[in-house]
Amino acid sequence: MKLVQIAGLAATAVLLAACGSGQVGGSGGTPAENSKRLTLIPGVQAEPFYISMHCGAQAEAQKLGYTLDTSAPQKFDAALQTEKVNALGSNPPAALLIAPTDDTAMLAPIQQVASRGVKIVEVDTSLKDTSVAQSSISSDNTAGGQLAADTLAQLAGGQSGSVLVLDTIAGTSTTNARAAGFEEQLKKYPNLKSVGIQFTQNEPDQAASKVTAALASTPDLVGIFATNLNTGEGAATGLRNAGKVGQVQLVGFDASPSEVEGLRNGEYQALIAQDPAMIGQQGVQQAVAALEGKPVTRNLTAPLHSITKANMDANSQYFYKQSC
Repeated sequence: MKLVQIAGLAATAVLLAACGSGQVGGSGGTPAENSKRLTLIPGVQAEPFYISMHCGAQAEAQKLGYTLDTSAPQKFDAALQTEKVNALGSNPPAALLIAPTDDTAMLAPIQQVASRGVKIVEVDTSLKDTSVAQSSISSDNTAGGQLAADTLAQLAGGQSGSVLVLDTIAGTSTTNARAAGFEEQLKKYPNLKSVGIQFTQNEPDQAASKVTAALASTPDLVGIFATNLNTGEGAATGLRNAGKVGQVQLVGFDASPSEVEGLRNGEYQALIAQDPAMIGQQGVQQAVAALEGKPVTRNLTAPLHSITKANMDANSQYFYKQSC
């Protein structure tokens, strides 16, 4: 990642923190004020996916007469996210929108908040236990993985070879589903065979190392599927360092500014873009419906889009933001 991008993301982290600092419902908020206060706890600070989600949620909350504050962990980590959830205990919001960073480890802290009467809406990721949240809004991640496999097969154009799948962390519901969907769909293409799923702990440098190792051990590597932004950026770095950009087809998931730039300059051959702003918007809608005693939809699915260099300009509305 270029230094200017890092600087931009750092600045956005400050922006996200500031989004919650002036909202009603901080320390000392009254019960009446808190009844109109929503809190969003995304998976991690400064990722364009979650920034775009925040923007969609913030706009919808304002439209519906609610305030929204955002508190994001510095890393995609259950322990760090648990700290953010636990911090709500002294002054809970009316509803919590959360992207659980682990589908099991985050159950207890979220249950603790829910026990205080807080409505829970899952955005992007979800818990295995379906009894806690009023609603879950996510992309169809299995279908996203399948779309990635179809896209990679088209890019390969009949070429035979091996394919590497880079996932984030075991227990992350969204990316695990993408990897599984990809693996299953790839079986439909006899010219392509998977060398398995490797986890990167959501760290770009680990993804780059996995790619370097795979290039050395798998001479017929023709494709890589990276299940999220960080794995994609790391994979692009690994290919760039090895001089294999464009020789190995890289399909990424998400459409961050750096990924879009990579698609335009040929480091990626395709991106599977989500619609995080819609996820945030629908998350607020479902939270407000739950608070106001209106019908709530238990599961909602946001659309996905396969974007290549050829069609990227026509699909620019799906590129993720770095600020609202």
